[in-house]
Amino acid sequence: MDRSNGSPSGREEGESGKTKYYVLMEELKSDIIAGRLRPGDKLPSENELSASRHVSRHTVRKALSILAQEGFIEAEHGRGTFVSRKIRRGKSPSLSFGGMDNRGSGNIAVITTYLSDYIFPRLIQGIDSVLTAEGYSIILKNTGNSRVKESRCLEEILEKDIDGLIVEPSKSEILCANMALYEKLDFYQIPYVFIQGYYAQMKNKPHILMDDCMGGYLVTNYLIELGHRRILGIFKADDSQGRERHKGYVKALFEAGYPYDPDMVIWFHTEDRAVKAAKVLELMLESGAAMDGIVCYNDQIALEVLKALQKKKIRVPEDISVTGYDNSFIAENGAVKLTTIAHPQEKLGAMAAELLLEKIKGVPDEESRVERILKPELIVRESCMERGKGE
Repeated sequence: MDRSNGSPSGREEGESGKTKYYVLMEELKSDIIAGRLRPGDKLPSENELSASRHVSRHTVRKALSILAQEGFIEAEHGRGTFVSRKIRRGKSPSLSFGGMDNRGSGNIAVITTYLSDYIFPRLIQGIDSVLTAEGYSIILKNTGNSRVKESRCLEEILEKDIDGLIVEPSKSEILCANMALYEKLDFYQIPYVFIQGYYAQMKNKPHILMDDCMGGYLVTNYLIELGHRRILGIFKADDSQGRERHKGYVKALFEAGYPYDPDMVIWFHTEDRAVKAAKVLELMLESGAAMDGIVCYNDQIALEVLKALQKKKIRVPEDISVTGYDNSFIAENGAVKLTTIAHPQEKLGAMAAELLLEKIKGVPDEESRVERILKPELIVRESCMERGKGE
């Protein structure tokens, strides 16, 4: 029993509904991250914390135990408990700001969802071209768009001597599952930049994005201008790019005076991306669903759509028009050359690296020279055809 309120200590709750030890842990963590408690500072004793926060010593111990497990504090036998002395070890010797020589490891970590295929090699080339010119080495990690793997990657780089991080969030449409690890980066003053998405809880963190809403609008509006009336949309549900491209699709339909039909949208997730879109499309066609155009989340999905249509002996673009997104090698080299949206992969990577360098130097946002949003461009090829206006 916790004698402070007569209830079992494990269930002790504050007014917020959170357990008191968790509230205390969050308050102490906030003090550490904000710099009110600095590396090496000694924390008050358990008795002092118990008295000042009006909680039991057991509550204090549980809160401190979590902070110790997460690496924010460390206990020294006979001396007390201290804020972790691990500090950021500086910046690249080639960089200085405000007349100070900031020496660091010269290592930058880059975490992407994938490494070896599609648009990702060129994205990494853009990052590498900027960072190598500044004397940095890159530590590459990939998550496979898995939040569990993202956690492992973050844990691994926190054990390394790095000056900054560029990260593509995994399943960015879902709330971040690794806030404690990002808070550690903040605590150790390691700057990081998100690319191609960000988590809802971290929208104020530095990021470089494509205007995916505009991209989704451009391809859908193009089909509408060609006379299409029944346009199927295929989008990814667990990444923010999918949400934004869908938003652009809806905007184009609305502006044209077309009703939005949720039955004309196929949503897929990371785990079923290889099969769901094409399979659901086949089922829709077998059931007699009418469509004259298909807006695809990206070129990879468009390729699977083309295969599914070919199986059904449906011609592209004569029977159904198809658009992709990303202007990848798939769009240029398939049997049907895809109308798509240009993705300036190298430029996006270079911009992310330039923004990270600014953050390492301490350049304030109002003095930043790096563009944050990339504008999409429609690339017209062979996969779309004009429809009769009266159809």
